[in-house]
Amino acid sequence: MAHMRTIEVFDTTLRDGEQSPGINLSREEKLEIARQLGRLGVDVIEAGFAAASPGDFESVAEIAREVRGLTVCSLARSVQSDIDRAYEALRDAEDPRIHVFLATSDIHLQHKLRLTREQVLEQIDAAVRYAVKYMSNVEFSAEDAGRTDIDFLCQVAEVAIRAGAKVFNVPDTVGYLTPQEYAGKIRALRERVPGIAKIKLSSHCHDDLGMAVSNTLAGIEAGITQVEVTINGIGERAGNASLEEVVMALATRPDFYQAKTNIVLNQIYRTSRLVSKLTGFVVPPNKAIVGANAFAHESGIHQDGVLKEKLTYEIMKPETIGVAESKLVLGKHSGRHAFREKLTEMGYQLSDEEVNELFKRFKDLCDKKKTVTDDDIAALVDDSHTVERSDLYQLEYLHISAGNTAVPTATLRVRLADGTVVEEAAVGNGAVDAIYQAIDRVTGGATELVSYQIQSVTGGRDALGEVRVQVRQGEAVVSGRGVSTDVLEASAKAYLDAVNRLAAGQGRSAGAARVKAGV
Repeated sequence: MAHMRTIEVFDTTLRDGEQSPGINLSREEKLEIARQLGRLGVDVIEAGFAAASPGDFESVAEIAREVRGLTVCSLARSVQSDIDRAYEALRDAEDPRIHVFLATSDIHLQHKLRLTREQVLEQIDAAVRYAVKYMSNVEFSAEDAGRTDIDFLCQVAEVAIRAGAKVFNVPDTVGYLTPQEYAGKIRALRERVPGIAKIKLSSHCHDDLGMAVSNTLAGIEAGITQVEVTINGIGERAGNASLEEVVMALATRPDFYQAKTNIVLNQIYRTSRLVSKLTGFVVPPNKAIVGANAFAHESGIHQDGVLKEKLTYEIMKPETIGVAESKLVLGKHSGRHAFREKLTEMGYQLSDEEVNELFKRFKDLCDKKKTVTDDDIAALVDDSHTVERSDLYQLEYLHISAGNTAVPTATLRVRLADGTVVEEAAVGNGAVDAIYQAIDRVTGGATELVSYQIQSVTGGRDALGEVRVQVRQGEAVVSGRGVSTDVLEASAKAYLDAVNRLAAGQGRSAGAARVKAGV
């Protein structure tokens, strides 16, 4: 362990992750995730792409103003206007970084940029030098480095470093390389590029062939010093290398990798839940590290082994990532102090006002459930401790009439932001459809349900049900979420959550002129 290296974690959940189809985070939601990433201990937050849209600019600027103790970064194309915009957004950051990129593979040069290699080198040199005028902390990414000829990639790195780049990123943009190939590129760069030992060498791997984490770990073996990752592995197409998988691989196998990170491991699970909640992307049960089955054992042989010695089948402890075993059993007779202790034990830092409001919801839940688990409490926090948003529509009353020989009918009462109360009823092809038809009557919008997912938060007949929906109105697509012991009520909450997001203008338009990066 004497030669243990520290690998910096560059989190791009709010930039590359947010580019996933179907994800549309508001400025407040991005800020909430950024705060949690700070508690997680990431070294760099790529807060967004400031030149992409006014909303992205404001998100980057707000995160730069508020989040301290780490580097806040904005992406920029290799053009002066993008770099200017990034600088303006990062002006108030404690430690800002401009992240400049340009494609370097022959495929991109011929078919997208229509530039020669010489022209690309000139543009890289000019862009990095221009960015360095604003700040010394500049990163350059060679888009599609995975398919870039190694001789030319070495030239690109040399030009970027000579121009002043302090970080050189090697993205496998389309997830094409094998771990051996990716490590080979890193070794070649380290051996052949003058001055590369004096800067940070970074990896950014996509998961199109399911090798993003493997390629990132191979890069660490080959000598990279920064990993670019996302929470839950979200991102364009098949996603990015997963932060939790890379970090826990290093934490679990320090003997092999001889490397560590600054990540606060017991914040991993909470961060995963928050990102899943706000993006609407459900974590698969079999997802490594943070999936519901990651520490579950059904096989009799496995169960027997774990009961005798956990190390037989568990190579890491669930409490390490924040999935702690319950020390306090809560129920309807539990007091406010015990409830606050449980929240603290679970890693939540809430104000007195937030705890008091949650305690009321906890007591209501105790009247409906015999046993309240940690997952139930986490769901309560997720459902209520969210970013502030002035909802236009709030559900006050819901009644369903349905049966195998009856026409499903939903009656509901909704309070508008101005205090007006509206009641509507509708029939549908099932209870959920009837609810959504009634809500559409209240809102007057022609909304299309794109997807509907329901899952149990915990086991048992009285489990909390979580419903996630995606809805489309015109070209705008948004996600919504609702939690309740009644899945029909949860369905109504999820749909209204989505409708409120549409009303707040959070929908991403497929036809909008939104710039996307292919790094």
